[in-house]
Amino acid sequence: MSKFLSARFSGLEAYVPGEQPQDMQYVKLNTNESPFPPAPAVLEAVSAAEVSRLNLYPDPEGRALREALARHYEVKVENVFLANGSDELLNFFFMTFCDEERPVAFPEVSYGFYPVYANLYRLPFRAVPLRAEFRLEPEDYCGIGSNIVIANPNAPTGRIIGVNEIERIVRSNSDHVVLIDEAYIDFGGESCLPLVEKYDNLLVCQTFSKFRSLAGGRLGFAIGSPALIEDLDIIKYSTNSYNINRLTMAAAVATVESDEYYRENSRIIQSNRAYTVEALEKLGFETLPSMANFIFTRSSRVDGGRLYRTLKARGVLVRHWDKPSIADWCRVTIGSREQMDVFLAKVREILEEVG
Repeated sequence: MSKFLSARFSGLEAYVPGEQPQDMQYVKLNTNESPFPPAPAVLEAVSAAEVSRLNLYPDPEGRALREALARHYEVKVENVFLANGSDELLNFFFMTFCDEERPVAFPEVSYGFYPVYANLYRLPFRAVPLRAEFRLEPEDYCGIGSNIVIANPNAPTGRIIGVNEIERIVRSNSDHVVLIDEAYIDFGGESCLPLVEKYDNLLVCQTFSKFRSLAGGRLGFAIGSPALIEDLDIIKYSTNSYNINRLTMAAAVATVESDEYYRENSRIIQSNRAYTVEALEKLGFETLPSMANFIFTRSSRVDGGRLYRTLKARGVLVRHWDKPSIADWCRVTIGSREQMDVFLAKVREILEEVG
């Protein structure tokens, strides 16, 4: 780093995204992308005519997209907020609602950006330990006296808690904002979006990157009470008013209107998830129950770091962390059946070699 970096950032540990190596062709099972392309209607929407208008700013309100999302989720336009990926949305949440008097709590093992944002803004925070087998215990968050961020399903574990349990958390923290990060909810989980109508302190965050095959488009959205959305808009218009580009908005409207295409893709991924878990169990792996488009798994015969490195050397990328509590585990994105067969074949090779 340079000598010009502000001292308040000198000790900041930045979030490390999933690697994107370019040295060879990999089976990419490390960043939870969809193996399926966007719907045909999306390709039509990103037309030459739309590209020719890139000399013009996009609609800062994203009205057409907000209306499409409002129709789809049966809420009002005033309930919808758009962001440049759910990461930007999370950034706005930490900026908007958290400070020294209003700290934030989140699971100790969860999405790595939560502590990064807390440290970036010098916020007091509490990393709540998970229970045995990486279970999130709702009781640990009831009446906790702070803002709360929970990924449901959680990452990297894939475990989920029920809507009734989320309601308990939201209801018991009525003086604080509860953000439920539903990046992976469409792979077998039940969304808590209907609770937004009952609770003005609930903010539900989703993304177009996973279920909707638009990771390269960078789009996230939140649904919450009009007052919460207005608060987020204040921060958005104070930082980056044109945060969603024209092509992404066109693609996203077509995406929302092609819902059944993505539902069918989700059914395939869920089937491939069950197929992969069963195959790994036969190889002696322990895999947590997942409602996401990934699994969290480990073998007693080869440690997580060695499995990750050996798979990478053979052209398969999975995700591994050196954090002691999860160092034995690897997170594996669920891709196409062909991709999963390659992954499983390489795993069998490695196990044969370690004996």
